[in-house]
Amino acid sequence: MNTFLLYVNWNPDPELFKLFGSVSIRYYGLLWVIGIACSYFMVRQQYKDKKIGDDKFDPLLFYCFFGILIGSRLGHCLFYAPEYYLSSFKHVVEMVLPIHFLPGGGWKFIGYKGLASHGGTLGLAIALWLYCRKSKMHYMDVLDMIAVATPICACCIRLANLMNSEIIGKPTDLPWAFVFERVDMTPRHPAQLYEAMAYFIFCIGMIWLYRRGLKKRRAEESPRYGKPARSLPLCYPYRQGFFFGLCLTEIFLFRFFVEFLKENQVEFEESMSLNMGQWLSVPFVLVGLYCMFFFEKGKHKAAG
Repeated sequence: MNTFLLYVNWNPDPELFKLFGSVSIRYYGLLWVIGIACSYFMVRQQYKDKKIGDDKFDPLLFYCFFGILIGSRLGHCLFYAPEYYLSSFKHVVEMVLPIHFLPGGGWKFIGYKGLASHGGTLGLAIALWLYCRKSKMHYMDVLDMIAVATPICACCIRLANLMNSEIIGKPTDLPWAFVFERVDMTPRHPAQLYEAMAYFIFCIGMIWLYRRGLKKRRAEESPRYGKPARSLPLCYPYRQGFFFGLCLTEIFLFRFFVEFLKENQVEFEESMSLNMGQWLSVPFVLVGLYCMFFFEKGKHKAAG
C-alpha cells in the first residue's frame, strides 16, 4: 500500500489578506492576537473570582503584550542568530522593528518572522515584575493566574508556526505526516501540531484544576464556615507558585522531548548534543519544579 496517499500536503498562503502595499494580515499575527485575547479573558475572570479590582487588572494587558513581544523577538535574535543581528546597526534596528533593509537601499515591511518562546517567557516574567511593583500585588500570585491562561496562548502560537510552515519536524513515514511544500516534498512530523495539541490538553487540565480549587475556596468562604469573603490567600487551596511551576514544567518538559522530532532551526545546532531549544528548556523545568514543591516552604522558612 502506498502510504504517501495518507500524507497531508501542506502549503497554505501565510497571508490572510492584504491591507495596502506590502502590509498584510497574516495568519501568524492573527493567531498570536487570538492567543493573547483568550489568555486576557481567562485572567480577567480569575481577577473577578478573587475580587481584585479593575484598577489593578486594566494595566495588565499592556505589560503582558509588550513583555511577550519584546522578549520573544530578542530571544530569537540573541539565542538563534546573534551573528547576524549584532553585526551592524541596521540589523539591530531589524531586531526591534518588523522591517528588513534592502541591499540596494530602502526597506521592506516583513513582520516579525522570528519569535522564541523561551525569550517570550523571560520577557513576560520581567514585565510582570514591573507590573507588580506598580500594582503592589504579590509577584507569585500574578504568575499563578497568568500560568492558568498560558497554555492556550502557546497552543495558538504553535498553530501560527504551522500556518507559516516553520519549525518543521524530521522526516517520517507515519501516515499522518505533513508534506511542507514550501520547504520540500519530504513527509515530516507535524511537530507544531503535536505541540499545539499538547498545550490545548494542558489548558484543559489547568482550567479543571483552577475550577476545582475555586469550588473549594467558595465552600470555605461560605457562611456555613463563618469565614468572611477574601479571608483566604489568593493561592488557596493550592500552594503559592503551584500553577506557575506546573505551567513551566509541563510546557518545557514536553518541549524538551518534542525537539527530538524537529529539524534544527539554525546551522550551529548540528554540532550540539542537544539543540538550543532543549538546553533553554532545562532551566525552565528546574524553576518550575522548585515553584511547585519548594517555593512556599522556602518563603515560610525565610519569614521564620
